[in-house]
Amino acid sequence: MAWAILFLAGLCEVAWAVGLKFSEGFTKLLPSVFTVGFMLLSFWLLGLALRNLPLGTAYGVWVGIGAIGTAIAGIYLFDEPATLLKSVSLLLIVAGIAGLKLSSH
Repeated sequence: MAWAILFLAGLCEVAWAVGLKFSEGFTKLLPSVFTVGFMLLSFWLLGLALRNLPLGTAYGVWVGIGAIGTAIAGIYLFDEPATLLKSVSLLLIVAGIAGLKLSSH
């Protein structure tokens, strides 16, 4: 269950990062409220996951999910370039997340 909670925490991190872009530096009210709400939810879920998972593993996986999801969101929502180097780099992050998960047993 802790891994599912951690995954949701990572998705919330993606949501707040995207919301931060839409908030335009916290100058737009609704995206700013969305962003802060998902920040709080993400941290709360991470805290719950940390009850059962090692700190380094959980934090690394959380950041990795956020980095991958945010990069993909940037490509699809903001027309950021999807270069070969970016794709390979994201695959390396996926490999790192898998390694952290496998090492936590």
